[in-house]
Amino acid sequence: MNEVDDKYLSPTAIIDSDHKEIIAYAKEKTGRCDDAPIEKAIRLYYAVRDGIWYDPYYPFYLAEHFRASNVLKSGRGYCVCKASLLCALGRASGIPSRVGFADVRNHLATRQLIEIMGTNLFAFHGFTEFYLGGKWVIATPAFNKELCERHKVIPLEFNGRDDSLFQPYNLEKKQFMEYVAYHGSFSDIPVDLIMAGMEKAYGKERVRMWIDEFAKGGARSRREFLSEEVITA
Repeated sequence: MNEVDDKYLSPTAIIDSDHKEIIAYAKEKTGRCDDAPIEKAIRLYYAVRDGIWYDPYYPFYLAEHFRASNVLKSGRGYCVCKASLLCALGRASGIPSRVGFADVRNHLATRQLIEIMGTNLFAFHGFTEFYLGGKWVIATPAFNKELCERHKVIPLEFNGRDDSLFQPYNLEKKQFMEYVAYHGSFSDIPVDLIMAGMEKAYGKERVRMWIDEFAKGGARSRREFLSEEVITA
């Protein structure tokens, strides 16, 4: 009997770990550490954390927006997109992988983002979970190093043995990230559940407005998050 369910090693339409570019990227980043799953997971984590730009203004309402190969191609995405990609890379490398979700309250966001969202609550924040050393370990690749430096937060590390969770405080001892609720772990990206959670958190009218804005802009982000004004919310 397998130690974990085979679904955590299998590709899906969204977490397309069988895509040739996903496979090639995983091999490129893991190098020759074929027999060291923890080392492979660590290398993949940093490749996604810093190689894929965090963009909270990335589209979020269709399965294709979260598809791992699309995220890799675009080179950017928000937390769920990056979790999907890291999950796919893990599976492509033979590591059982899944995605998890939580609501988090971000106390160090930007003025522009808070105005758009109407709150500092980030509904259905996404992260990856790897099965390593006989247990599930959380990896959170959302914020790239440059973004952390701008927000005066130490970049989140991952050692393959301990959960990598958002820091509660930044370097100035100001509250940074607070976990509010967990929504469980999944073998695929639950797009309908995410959309329902966002509508509940932000209101259907506001979410529809965001979708309409993306539709008018060709589903491309029209804002530059890194240059926005950092505030304590």
